[in-house]
Amino acid sequence: MQAIVGLELSRRIARFNRAVVNPIQLRYAWLVPPWTVIVHRGRSSGQVYRTPVGAFRHGRTLAVVILYGERSDWVQNVLAGGAQVVRGGRTYELEQPQVMDVREAGGISPFARTAGRLSGKLLVGSLSDPKAGFGRGPAA
Repeated sequence: MQAIVGLELSRRIARFNRAVVNPIQLRYAWLVPPWTVIVHRGRSSGQVYRTPVGAFRHGRTLAVVILYGERSDWVQNVLAGGAQVVRGGRTYELEQPQVMDVREAGGISPFARTAGRLSGKLLVGSLSDPKAGFGRGPAA
């Protein structure tokens, strides 16, 4: 079976997911990996957004699957202003985020490489130490 590379899901599906699926996923995504919540600030509005995504960790490297293209608002917000990641009940800073072609991304998990073939692109960054005060902090 040939891998699907470069597939970008339609904007109609993205709008449906934002309105219907994301609010449901936000109830559990922060606690159940590989689901992860990206907390980012709007480039123009300054508003804080929480976006549930599929992400795979390998050591301190986090690879987030970009299903709707690298021009998606959440991707552009993260690249412009950084983000926090809430995963497995812990909060991290996402450091040095960058969009990478799945074939060129190094240091990512095999699961990320496989899932990344859906779109061909991943948002890859390093995770800080867990922040204290939410879930199990560094001292736990």
